[in-house]
Amino acid sequence: MSKTAKIIVGLIVIILIIWGISAATKKGGAPTSSEPIKIGFIGPLTGNAANVGQNAKAAIEIALSEVNADGGINGRPLEIIYEDGKCTSKDAAAAAQKLINVDKVPVVFGGACSGETSAFTGLAEQSKTVVLSYCSSAAAITNAGDYIFRNYPSDNFQGVFAADYIKNKLNKSKVAILYIQTDWGIGLNETFSKKFVELGGTVVASEGFQETNKDFRSQLSKIKVANPDVIYFLGYAGQTVPALKQLADLKYKVSMFGGDAWDDQQIITDAGSAAEGIYFTVPSSSPSEIFKTAMKTKVGTDEIAVCTPTAYDGVHILAQVLKNAGVEPTAIKDELYKTVYAGGVSSKEISFDSNGDPKTADYTVKIVKNGKIEVVQ
Repeated sequence: MSKTAKIIVGLIVIILIIWGISAATKKGGAPTSSEPIKIGFIGPLTGNAANVGQNAKAAIEIALSEVNADGGINGRPLEIIYEDGKCTSKDAAAAAQKLINVDKVPVVFGGACSGETSAFTGLAEQSKTVVLSYCSSAAAITNAGDYIFRNYPSDNFQGVFAADYIKNKLNKSKVAILYIQTDWGIGLNETFSKKFVELGGTVVASEGFQETNKDFRSQLSKIKVANPDVIYFLGYAGQTVPALKQLADLKYKVSMFGGDAWDDQQIITDAGSAAEGIYFTVPSSSPSEIFKTAMKTKVGTDEIAVCTPTAYDGVHILAQVLKNAGVEPTAIKDELYKTVYAGGVSSKEISFDSNGDPKTADYTVKIVKNGKIEVVQ
């Protein structure tokens, strides 16, 4: 073969290689890979809301197993890097820094507590990292950015629902509010107070407290003088348990109503009889028997805590999106806005509005009776 012929053959081979790569790229968006797709998780695995975080993690692991047993993401296994946000802004921010800047994940699944999520939405938006929170409800997250989503409803829904229920179902006209000074507590307090007054009710006292507060006797004594029909208490297990016990110590009998953070077995276990008769709101869900059985096998109890159904559904939502969009964050973000997820355990159908929030929300009221959490019929 002449030198010229060898050059021509070489050029043909190069052209064929380039054409093959181009064809593969057009079909799959990138050359095929069997490498795992890794996303990040932030939630309270220790700290004040650890029971909620661990229960959600169990559901996430169940969903992850299902996704990978079904072929993963177009043949690639899905992996989750777990980071402990401890329900604090400081720890969540550090966790997000690692996931985004070191692990280079395209998606952060979390946080759970609103303060966790709010601590890193700025970094996520700046770096164009998609965030899907399975549990954060603070109203302020609605405007956190174009890459920020949640499949858990905003407190703009919860505050209005709670105000209406207390005023019109329980027929309570005077309320005192004790609220944790985080994005969740502050936002829910504002939404609830506004609606309750609009309905003709009166807020006779409103007191904020720090996350580290364990002594509520002074605030409860002042509230007792104000003589409310009900106390609306917005706190996590770490604050709720001592508050309920101190209320009992003061022999102050008043109706207690809480937010979704009270759907936590740790509160009932640790507060004991002091938790008897408390009411609280949670997003409605309808876990299947298959899901209930899987959770009981995983955690050893019947408990399905607040945010556990949305944590499970969130994994399946992300798997659906990743299959359609690939791993490029902007493509993931655009696909989420178009997503309609049906057949989950937290809601019959989940889709997102222009702010990345769920379009609809329904709530259920629960009560503690004989040491057990029951749905109010």
